[in-house]
Amino acid sequence: MLKAGDKAPAFTLLSSDKKEVKLQDFQGGNVVLLFFPKAFTRVCTVELCTMRDDIAYYQGLNAQIVGISVDTPEILADYKQDQHLNFTLLSDIDKTMSTDYGSLYHDEFGNKTVSKRSAFVIDAEGTIRYAEVLENAGELPNFDLVKATIAELN
Repeated sequence: MLKAGDKAPAFTLLSSDKKEVKLQDFQGGNVVLLFFPKAFTRVCTVELCTMRDDIAYYQGLNAQIVGISVDTPEILADYKQDQHLNFTLLSDIDKTMSTDYGSLYHDEFGNKTVSKRSAFVIDAEGTIRYAEVLENAGELPNFDLVKATIAELN
C-alpha cells in the first residue's frame, strides 16, 4: 500500500471530456486525488459535492482536485454536469490506476470490481504527502486531514 513519502505512480487517463490527463500535467502544484466507487451513488455524491463546495480553499493553496473512478468518460461527463462538479474527473476503466494506488475492491472470486474510496495528497514534486484508503465504501475520507496536509505544503 502506498504511504506518505512514496513517489506517486504516474498515470495517463481519459477525462470526462475525453482528453488525456497525466500526473505530470499537475507538476508544480499540489493534487488531491479522490478515488470513488461509482458515479451517481449517494456517498460518492456527498464526497465529490463536498470537494466542489470547498474548491476555493484548495485553489487558494495551489491544489487541484481530481476524482477517479472506473466509470466510462461518458458516464463521468453526465455525472459532472448533473452535480455541477468544477474539477477534473478521470476514467480508470481498465482499473490500472486504482490497482497502482492500492485502491481497488475485489469480489469474493478475486475479480477487480470498483475503486475503493481513497484520498491522496500529492505535492508539487510528485511525492505522496497523505494517503487514506477506506475499506468501507460508506465512509468518507478525512477531509480535515486532507486540508491540513494541503495547508502544510504552502
